[in-house]
Amino acid sequence: MKDLLSADVAVLGGGAAGFFGAIACAEANPALTVVLLEKTTKLLSKVRISGGGRCNVTHHCFSPAELTQYYPRGGKQLKEPFRQFGAQDTVHWFERRGVKLKTEPDGRMFPVTDSSETIAQALEEAARRAGVRVLTSVAAEHIEPLAEGGFRLALSGTQAPAKALQVRKLLVATGGNPKPSGYDWLRQLGHSVCEPVPSLFTFNVPNSPLKELMGVSVPHARVVLAGEKLEYEGPLLVTHWGVSGPAVLKLSAWGARRLSELQYTGTALVSWVPTHKEESLRQWLHEYRAANGKKTVLSNPLFGLPQRLWRTLVEQASIGAETRWSELAGKLQNRLIELLLRTPLGVRGKTTFKEEFVTCGGIPLGEVDMKTMESRRVPGLHFAGEVLDIDGITGGFNFQAAWTTGYLAGRAMAG
Repeated sequence: MKDLLSADVAVLGGGAAGFFGAIACAEANPALTVVLLEKTTKLLSKVRISGGGRCNVTHHCFSPAELTQYYPRGGKQLKEPFRQFGAQDTVHWFERRGVKLKTEPDGRMFPVTDSSETIAQALEEAARRAGVRVLTSVAAEHIEPLAEGGFRLALSGTQAPAKALQVRKLLVATGGNPKPSGYDWLRQLGHSVCEPVPSLFTFNVPNSPLKELMGVSVPHARVVLAGEKLEYEGPLLVTHWGVSGPAVLKLSAWGARRLSELQYTGTALVSWVPTHKEESLRQWLHEYRAANGKKTVLSNPLFGLPQRLWRTLVEQASIGAETRWSELAGKLQNRLIELLLRTPLGVRGKTTFKEEFVTCGGIPLGEVDMKTMESRRVPGLHFAGEVLDIDGITGGFNFQAAWTTGYLAGRAMAG
């Protein structure tokens, strides 16, 4: 093993942002030697598992100002970067490399192959063509900024080609880390860190009144956190541990810091009829009763709700199996209205899936030049992806932030 290897640029992290940064740099300036280091044996692992193995590459939202609305943290600062490289640029980038994307009804964009492998292979092939040297099972144990500029990285790992690597520019694209200690090495370089907490998680409801409804989904519900200014509307899925689906995941993203402070306990109120307020729902039921008095309440689900969910709500309102609408007591109807608008779920904890896992927190954006992704504290040090205090809701937004910041960092380092 050599003692010292030198290169122009090193990229730490073999994920979406790291690959995009390395490719952008090597393509913009083919004369540079670009080395990408991944400490594990796996490259692009999040790309490969995201979107259920289909890879939700980006979102069909081609207006930079509108795109920023989907980021609980970092949205405002991403406006200018999105003008430089936004969702439409991502679509073109992949198309130029033979990968066509398609848009689903909810705006999410996937490769037409419906396989994340298509995206991973396109990135690996682009890196190979651009001459990026990709090394797996190699970690940077220590980073030392040099007095004359540049960095020396102490290397470890089974595939390390030398004991140390000396570079002029360094891109950190190591992803989010749930542990504050995971950022200590960046603090040692002179950066502060916004405390990391999970974002995009589902709610655990151990004593759920919906326990028997595992697998039932509703295309449009509203979830409100009682006593907080936190609510979100969207599809909702009942699981064996609680509730999931975009309404819950997105609420968890906007409320990531507050939910952490609350230690993931509270009451989630679910409205199964989010288009109604109490008054309009009461009026609607009044008209329905007048026209359908002979129908039994239990066996005729309303508002397009799944039969199993409707049955549970009716039973919880203590309405008998044979009760007809014309016989329904006012008190029991009030209970049903309350459950339709505000089914209470006692949240006691969260469940994060690897695929959905995103960190809220990281390097504060005030310490980074958002045009070049260069550190304002350490010249020659750049950041991209989730190591920054940027996170989006579910729907392709986190990948878009990775492509954008990686691209800008790569171009800047090439200059």
